[in-house]
Amino acid sequence: MFYTVAGAINTAFILLSLVGVWAQLRKVWQRRASATAGAIATDILSLNQFTVSFLAYLSFFVYGYSIQPFNHFIVWPRLLASVLVLLILREIWTDRRSRAATASLVVACVALLCALLGLVWGQRHVDEGRVLASAMIVAVTALLAQGYAHQILLIWRSGRTGAVSLRMSQLILLMDISTIVFAFAMGLRLGWPLLLLAVVSGSTKLMILWLFRRERRSAGAETAERRDERGGVAINEM
Repeated sequence: MFYTVAGAINTAFILLSLVGVWAQLRKVWQRRASATAGAIATDILSLNQFTVSFLAYLSFFVYGYSIQPFNHFIVWPRLLASVLVLLILREIWTDRRSRAATASLVVACVALLCALLGLVWGQRHVDEGRVLASAMIVAVTALLAQGYAHQILLIWRSGRTGAVSLRMSQLILLMDISTIVFAFAMGLRLGWPLLLLAVVSGSTKLMILWLFRRERRSAGAETAERRDERGGVAINEM
């Protein structure tokens, strides 16, 4: 009973996180539509971080169909998330056309195709698939940590969040919290990969949310300072 309730709640939060990923993609499209000359629609977005996010979603997609019983709570939301992040990678490639962006997009497309083939033909190798998917999740967790660290560093150095979506970070944090609960409901024997990645992802999202708050405080302080300066000028003129 607890497993079903936790799984349903986790699925609901995953779907909310997909709203966040969609908000990120839509923000890029909006910036591209209204961009002035020289503006970059994917400004500040880390290719590193979104590539690793794609691999994280995809590895859980593979893990969900590699365990017994087949875990619908894990599989289908992660497949949709993988597709949305793939579209973001395409937008980054459209702006940059670098070797790294091209390689990330090609690897993501090939990986998604292989994962879908595994869903169709991989049911006879469930145990091997689970071990492989678990190893993928451990590797992706390490990559996710450095990928988000790269995104955090970009924001920290520039002092601005650019095209990074606040809503996406908030909703993915909620998904991570619900995933931690669901991992315990599954039992640590099967749920430890979810627990590992959710803890790492949630920690980095908390840091990004703090950077958004820092940016707003800094912008507010600058506005107040300019207001004080204008007030001082007006007094001097009198």
